[in-house]
Amino acid sequence: MKLAIIILNWNGKKLLEQFLPSVIQHSKDADIYVADNASTDDSIVFIKSNYPSITIIQNKENGGYAKGYNDALKSVKADVFCLLNSDVEVTSNWLNPIIKTFNNDKNTAIIQPKILDYNKKDYFEYAGAAGGFIDKYGYPYCRGRIFNTLEQDQGQYNDTIEIFWSTGACLFIKNDIFKRLNGFDEYFFAHMEEIDLCWRAKNLGYSIKYVGASEIYHVGGATLKKSNPKKTFLNFRNSLIALTKNANGFILGKIFVRLILDGIVSLKFLLEFKPKHTLAILKAHFSYYYHLKHILTQRQSIKNKIKYYTRTSIVLDYFVNRKTKYKSL
Repeated sequence: MKLAIIILNWNGKKLLEQFLPSVIQHSKDADIYVADNASTDDSIVFIKSNYPSITIIQNKENGGYAKGYNDALKSVKADVFCLLNSDVEVTSNWLNPIIKTFNNDKNTAIIQPKILDYNKKDYFEYAGAAGGFIDKYGYPYCRGRIFNTLEQDQGQYNDTIEIFWSTGACLFIKNDIFKRLNGFDEYFFAHMEEIDLCWRAKNLGYSIKYVGASEIYHVGGATLKKSNPKKTFLNFRNSLIALTKNANGFILGKIFVRLILDGIVSLKFLLEFKPKHTLAILKAHFSYYYHLKHILTQRQSIKNKIKYYTRTSIVLDYFVNRKTKYKSL
């Protein structure tokens, strides 16, 4: 099995300086690429000077995560792609359990390792933690992380299980499956595009796995911090798009409930004196409704839509019933 690790970069020289060494040290059997999204810093000069063995793919524009990877992966020849954030430190045995899982289960299309916090290494990291799921209304959550509550890693998720979505911080996907799915939906730009990709894979009958024997450490928010209203806009808008495109059942009812729940969240931001985030949610909904005709056309093209949730509302579970850990759900 030929494996290629592709790191998407945008003005991230400092991150490459810090994290490339661990990737190179612990990925001897993989080809390593840096896909550059039209950076204006000296990232490319740094790589060429210090790591001549790394293949550089220079994208013509900064198309975000989705278009950046879609463009870059066209020129990568491998059986499996590892899409790896530039702010990730990998460990000595991170690849072997992944490859073994792919070899043991031919229906597995996508795999995620255990994601721990680089700055607090005995805790799970926000983006992906120990594997992702969504509720009926499209709100994502993880084993090891529900909203902003992060669990300490005590070996409780040292397993290999079926999950619903893999984080884009470190996503392994078979080349042929990525092509069959036509890659990421570029309208997403960034955030939630990996959930949409995984959802489409699930609707086609493929398996997505979490492999706890593989560990990495993720900084998180290195490109766009959680406090940035643009991130709030992308998360809420893209979540609505993914739900509308891919969910089974009566979609208008789900969107109506989302309108109410998102309204409550926007009010919460307002009461916390974060009006820019309230405005970001409003903008997310306006953008979604403006493009709704196109999104519904995409929905019609997806013929098989599986049941995708086990929790009706993670919002109520967390904020009302105070269930802050995955095992309490």
